[in-house]
Amino acid sequence: MAASIPASTDRIELMQTFVRIVEAGSLSAAAAQMGTTQPTVSRRLQALERSLGVRLLQRSTHAMKLTEDGERCFDRAKELILNWSAFEAELRGAGDQPEGRLRVVAPHAFGQQLLVGPLAAYLQRHPQVTVEWLLHDGPHDQTPDFIADGVDCAIRVGAVDDPAVVAIRLWEVPRIAVCAPSLLEGLAPPSHPRELEALPWLAARNFYRTEVVMRHESTGEMHRVPIRPRMMTDSLYALRSAAVLGVGAAASSAWMLTDEIAAGRLVHLVPQWRAMPAPVYLAYPYARFYPAKLRLFVEAMRTAFPSAQPAPPGADGT
Repeated sequence: MAASIPASTDRIELMQTFVRIVEAGSLSAAAAQMGTTQPTVSRRLQALERSLGVRLLQRSTHAMKLTEDGERCFDRAKELILNWSAFEAELRGAGDQPEGRLRVVAPHAFGQQLLVGPLAAYLQRHPQVTVEWLLHDGPHDQTPDFIADGVDCAIRVGAVDDPAVVAIRLWEVPRIAVCAPSLLEGLAPPSHPRELEALPWLAARNFYRTEVVMRHESTGEMHRVPIRPRMMTDSLYALRSAAVLGVGAAASSAWMLTDEIAAGRLVHLVPQWRAMPAPVYLAYPYARFYPAKLRLFVEAMRTAFPSAQPAPPGADGT
């Protein structure tokens, strides 16, 4: 007896499984990510293939490959999954009643300190929403895989070049150069960035590795400071700590350094100059419908950063 065609909601679940298989690279990896068994994942794939009447994957003992039908289905399935939950909310008339779980990826330093206030205000206004606040300092030129990672939106520092996402520019972070007072012992305070080349340096690997570009606040003059970093890190907290300990000079977000400068643990170098600012974006996939929890979170971030504005995909962010 032929298996019955699943109901629409079941097909969505089957497509979610199919997408997870492709993204994970194997049935066993998909099963592990979904917290189920490989036979269950295999049965779901077979049920989807039967309901659609096509073969989606060619499988052998050591390899898995999408068929032509599978490639078409994969692209459409990702789009359908992104839209489905918001579409259901619209049909139920729940568009203005945010509820459910929102998964947000944010960089460590910003996510631990600067953004917690706006997040707390959002949660207080919307008690039916829970937020999974995932802190991750990935490559600055890479947005998360929203489908594979189950992420609703991402806040990230640096340009957003992915044409498949909406990118809203929240803020432009001022950055300054600093070092511990011990590094300047016996030296006259530097007056121009060229004098910083002789100092040992630290590098924030997501933003600069071999040079720091600085701009004069009044004249707009630009100067490139070549560096050979003694230490390179993707953590702004580690960068600040190493700078305080006198390991080297560093360029970092001004908001993170104010207290250290005021306490005399760091010196603001060439204060008329700024390192090139870092843009902060909120990114999420394009879709026909968006659930209220995401729409209202975007509005909360816009309110927290009044200069927020949409940016076209591919904007260089500087």
